[in-house]
Amino acid sequence: MMGIDTSSTSSKRLPLTLPSHQGRQRQGGEREELPTLAIAPMPKTSRARRRASALSVVPPLVVAAVLLSLWYLGTAYGHINPLFLPAPSDVWQRLLDGLSSGLYEVNALATIEESLLGFLLAVVIGLPLGYGLAKSRLIAATVQPYLAAGQAIPAIVIAPFLVLWLGYTLLPTVILCMLVVLFPMVITTALGVRTIDRSILDAARVDGAAGWSLLTAIEFPLALPAIMAAVRTGLTLSITGALVGEFVAGGNQGLGGLILQGQHQYDTPFMFATLALLAALAAVYYGLAWLLSKLAEAVY
Repeated sequence: MMGIDTSSTSSKRLPLTLPSHQGRQRQGGEREELPTLAIAPMPKTSRARRRASALSVVPPLVVAAVLLSLWYLGTAYGHINPLFLPAPSDVWQRLLDGLSSGLYEVNALATIEESLLGFLLAVVIGLPLGYGLAKSRLIAATVQPYLAAGQAIPAIVIAPFLVLWLGYTLLPTVILCMLVVLFPMVITTALGVRTIDRSILDAARVDGAAGWSLLTAIEFPLALPAIMAAVRTGLTLSITGALVGEFVAGGNQGLGGLILQGQHQYDTPFMFATLALLAALAAVYYGLAWLLSKLAEAVY
């Protein structure tokens, strides 16, 4: 029996072409056209997504580099008074001194404690209240005037009253932080619940979903993007609330108290170093909120 050499064909792949039209011959001589084969576009790969995410951080870094360069040039050649804007090297040195002495560690922990307690309190109150605003006309009619009045009054105006009633303790700062975070969280949660498609809720009710099962299985997952947006905004705003409380009611505690100390001593490099630490803390908070949103998306 004659052997067949397959080595030449096994090592090479023949090109595969798909014709746009195929057909078959009928008995009467007519040709029956078969439908054209449509191929869906391939979804973006994880590698492409990672590359897009990496490229998204380039513009902020470029802007930061330009601003730092202008800052350095303006202070190095004496165009700016160091009392108003110190040199970057002086700010960096004061930051290192504060970190090595433990001064920043103690006060940063105080600010973190105040902001997280205020944020958690706002979550406990704000999420159920936002859901109630979206689902109940009675709750909306009762609460909305007070929400509007609360948004119109700055938190720093309320701070002296809290100090008068509660004293120079941790509680006034936590309440101020809660008030700063509460209003955006309530409004964003209510909007997220109100924008849920009514047809989806009606179909779920037909299938027997009601009450707690409807909330946990349908409403909460659909409103989750808005809720996580409220969490991201609220977590970063909690630092603002903590600083307002420290400026008014915190005495010399927290990073806000350190900024006040630098102001009284005309120590501008120290103030800028503390401000840089606050910016880093806000970035960490935003990163934590982003991780929480990704975790929630993976679970639901």
